[in-house]
Amino acid sequence: MKDPVPPTADWLVRGKDGRLTAYAPVDGGVLRWTEKNVGGPEWSGPELLPAPGLVPHLSIVQSPEGYVFLTGLRRLPGGGDHVDASIVYAVQYQTGRPLRDWHSLNSPYTSKDNRHLAAELGLPSALVDPEGSMHMFVRNAGRGVSGRSQETTGRWKGWGDIKGSGVSGTVAVTVNDAGLAEVSAPCADHVLRWSQKEPGWRMPRADELTEVSVADGTFTATRTGRETVTRFWRDAGTGEVVAWRPGDRPRPLGGGSGTGPVALLRTPVDGVDCTLLAQRDASGRPALAAYPTETEEAGLEWLPTGEVCAGAPAMALDGLGRVVLAAIGEDGALRVTRQKEESGLAMETWTRV
Repeated sequence: MKDPVPPTADWLVRGKDGRLTAYAPVDGGVLRWTEKNVGGPEWSGPELLPAPGLVPHLSIVQSPEGYVFLTGLRRLPGGGDHVDASIVYAVQYQTGRPLRDWHSLNSPYTSKDNRHLAAELGLPSALVDPEGSMHMFVRNAGRGVSGRSQETTGRWKGWGDIKGSGVSGTVAVTVNDAGLAEVSAPCADHVLRWSQKEPGWRMPRADELTEVSVADGTFTATRTGRETVTRFWRDAGTGEVVAWRPGDRPRPLGGGSGTGPVALLRTPVDGVDCTLLAQRDASGRPALAAYPTETEEAGLEWLPTGEVCAGAPAMALDGLGRVVLAAIGEDGALRVTRQKEESGLAMETWTRV
């Protein structure tokens, strides 16, 4: 990978038992912190989960059963100048329990003649459908998109090319409440889209999103209605955060001085259905904003909080229903703040784990 690896904002996850887990990819593996009790405040970790060769970028998704799937790109030295690149994943079945072995899904390029093309793969993105089956998508060497899907039996189908061309950034995937998946792939001045009409592994093309330029690695999304997903990204030119839903126009949300993807969380605030956003601002600190869901025209204000952080912050609801904002400090330690038990979105003092 010649370019810097973009950060992610999906690294804080609530398990089936209500405890939170934070994951941070590092050289040689993944660091993991785990709440000792539901709602904290104490955590265990960091614990290193070994993963030699793993590029420090994870796609983290959760199944309906609460299983956590970590997906990444592994690059190991091969013979001569060859790099053995493959998509890998591992599963954590219970909060705080050992991570199962990393499984390789290889790549779309496995023959002697094209194996060298695996070194040109992008970073993978994964989703888990309502049946618990995993689906993987990645930018391929031809600048299109390749995918691989798991059957309900657990067996994996082979890699398939869902076509496309000119893809320049990391592919993004999401699934709505109806269990239908959408794939988005940023190009220089537009976004290619695939959208399911029925459950399964087929991904038909959808209308392109034109006249937009997406900064690499900044696609995030959250469900804002039963069959509605609002997608967010950072404009590659202005740096401004943008929100968009099919059938609407992209809407700017400010935050142009920030970097990386925005963390997202949909939750009631004082009885109002709100969408919360968190970013790393120009000073390097986390910044928090909120607005009534799907009313981007109402505007929002970005409020900085805490110390300078590395990468992008993350958000989740803890087992007591409180908003938790987390960040990794420049010293590599986890920092956490929780919503106060009062009206509004006031947050407690940050704590270093």
